[in-house]
Amino acid sequence: MSKKRRPKKDSSTRVRKSELVRNIINIFNENTDKTFNYKQISALLEIKAESQKIFINQLLYELLEEDYLVEISRGKFKVNSRGGYIEGVIDRQGVKTFLIPDDGGEMVFIPERKTNHALLKDKVKVFLYARRKGMQPEGEVVEIIKRAQDTFVGILDVSENYAFLTLDNRIMTNDIFIPRNKLKDGKTGQKAVVKLLGWEPNAKNPVGEVIDILGDKGDNNAEMHAILAEFGLPYKYPAEVEAAADHIDAGITPEKVAKRIDMRGITTFTIDPRDAKDFDDALSLRKLENGLWEVGVHIADVTHYVRPGSIIEREAQERATSVYLVDRTIPMLPEHLSNGICSLRPNEDKLTYSVIFHLTDEAEIKHYEIAKTVICSNRRFAYEEAQAVIETGVGDLKNEILTLDRLAKILRKKRFSNGAIAFDRVEVRFEIDDKGKPTSVYFKEQKDANKLIEEFMLLANKTAATHVGKPGKGLKAKTFVYRIHDVPNPDKLLNFSVFIKRFGYSLKTSGKQSAVSGSINHLLDEVQGKKEQNLIETLAIRSMAKAIYSTENIGHYGLAFDFYTHFTSPIRRYPDMMVHRLLEKYLTGGKGVNQQEYEELCQHSSEMEQLAANAERASIKYKQVEFMSEHIGQVFDGVISGVTEWGIYVELIANKCEGMIPIRDLDDDYYTFDDKNYCLVGRRYHKKFQLGDELTVKVARANLDKKQLDFILA
Repeated sequence: MSKKRRPKKDSSTRVRKSELVRNIINIFNENTDKTFNYKQISALLEIKAESQKIFINQLLYELLEEDYLVEISRGKFKVNSRGGYIEGVIDRQGVKTFLIPDDGGEMVFIPERKTNHALLKDKVKVFLYARRKGMQPEGEVVEIIKRAQDTFVGILDVSENYAFLTLDNRIMTNDIFIPRNKLKDGKTGQKAVVKLLGWEPNAKNPVGEVIDILGDKGDNNAEMHAILAEFGLPYKYPAEVEAAADHIDAGITPEKVAKRIDMRGITTFTIDPRDAKDFDDALSLRKLENGLWEVGVHIADVTHYVRPGSIIEREAQERATSVYLVDRTIPMLPEHLSNGICSLRPNEDKLTYSVIFHLTDEAEIKHYEIAKTVICSNRRFAYEEAQAVIETGVGDLKNEILTLDRLAKILRKKRFSNGAIAFDRVEVRFEIDDKGKPTSVYFKEQKDANKLIEEFMLLANKTAATHVGKPGKGLKAKTFVYRIHDVPNPDKLLNFSVFIKRFGYSLKTSGKQSAVSGSINHLLDEVQGKKEQNLIETLAIRSMAKAIYSTENIGHYGLAFDFYTHFTSPIRRYPDMMVHRLLEKYLTGGKGVNQQEYEELCQHSSEMEQLAANAERASIKYKQVEFMSEHIGQVFDGVISGVTEWGIYVELIANKCEGMIPIRDLDDDYYTFDDKNYCLVGRRYHKKFQLGDELTVKVARANLDKKQLDFILA
């Protein structure tokens, strides 16, 4: 904040009173079994002036009226201990710490010196202080039940007899002390992973030991591995898991083929990103004698090779997902499986699990079958190659691609008429040199070739879920893994609709699902190509619930499906492996499984998916900062993409890189944060910086350690 203007005198008096009240409360909270009169409180606060002592006495009686204190005898007060203990999880909002209670009750404020070294997301036990009337509940951490994280990533600073790991993250703000014998030969400036050993109550720093040296700060591999380690994600494969995978043979024998539908003679192909190595889905197409189209959605039969209880299975279950960083993929399965045996590479026989559809020319399903198959892909297409065939009508397998594209567009149109929402966001991508340095930014957009694959994958996922979830009249659905998406939070949607009015847009927030989603789609169409496009798309997504995995089906709001699952990517998602196993079990007459066990696996998979997404965003942010470090001092046009009490975030229109203007650098006024209107307002000149405003900024600083860009107003 600007320090040019001093607060007015009456404001300073209020601050003085609030400071005194806070200090008095701290004394009582730290001595819940003792009584104090105003003279004792004054002495503890080192207050000597008689007028101030009288003021202290007045404040004690105010706290008595609030029920915070009780008067034990005339002029003697004690805290009104109606507290007790409560358990929950630590959260932070800005610089303040809170407890989110397990029972869903009101948040509890935890003063910084009463956190007992509890960190973000730790499970803790809290003693509740007596509550002041009209004030938020307050307490102190008395026990850390479970640490959310016990390993941390940072940079080593090594002295002769000891070292410190310097950190810069929201979870841990104190450096970690490392005894010399716990250093693992680490050197100053290296990135390392350190495990927390302990943290004494009165110690400023926790004690830890180095468990891995990642490499020198600034080295691309070290930085990418550091991002993974920060989120508790694996960055290398255990040797024993790799060895177990290497012993697996494709084993496509005549005996195995005989137990499957042999579809090797049907035209089949894959369409994937140009740099993909794990092809887990393929499409086949042929015209049947009855005039229908047979469309096969063929998925790698991963669970044929990864057996329950195996070391590979346990590793896949723990990872739950592949992780996609800017410059690499960290696969869920060892490469021998993910890029080899299970990958549907061209001109190789592959074991697959398929949903085979018989469709009319209008894309109506007349029949489907879920079956184990064997295929041989004729061609591997990159999305760009398939897109060229769609746009020109010329190229390999043009008839098949054009037919599937036509059918996909009919399926897509039906889906949107039923209320699906079109979140086709532009993704930021980097061209990266052989040292991992970003050389340019480009935008990846969904085109017809992407949408072709998307529609048939959605259809297969929906069909698999409906097959189990809607078994027919008189039959009870068995336990299954669903991909669910709840309806939007009405308050969030309403706030979003109010915000977009300042851009001249409107949004329907109530009524039938198809009407609301149709209004959202209309808005997303309207903002295409506008400067505020990315901002409004981002806020639209934030107003929605997150899709998760669950055994309790509530449907998928965003797709407008009553039943939906993930069946089509078992190479990179553990829920798809669960779905394959359950389908195979139920299609052969097997009994239902333990719902609680599968619900826990669903929850774990949802959590790991979120961590993987966070790591991907962090890697993009790192590359954005690295890229912009070459543009220090240059001027760009941008849009305010976020407003907080500590500054404003600006997204550059040219490359969608985001940076912050710290509030301390807005030195023309004293600015305050208006959270209801998403803006900073100057007290003196009433100048506003509001979400969505256009600004011209200069790149001031690029801090790779913090993954932070700082801008100043140009």
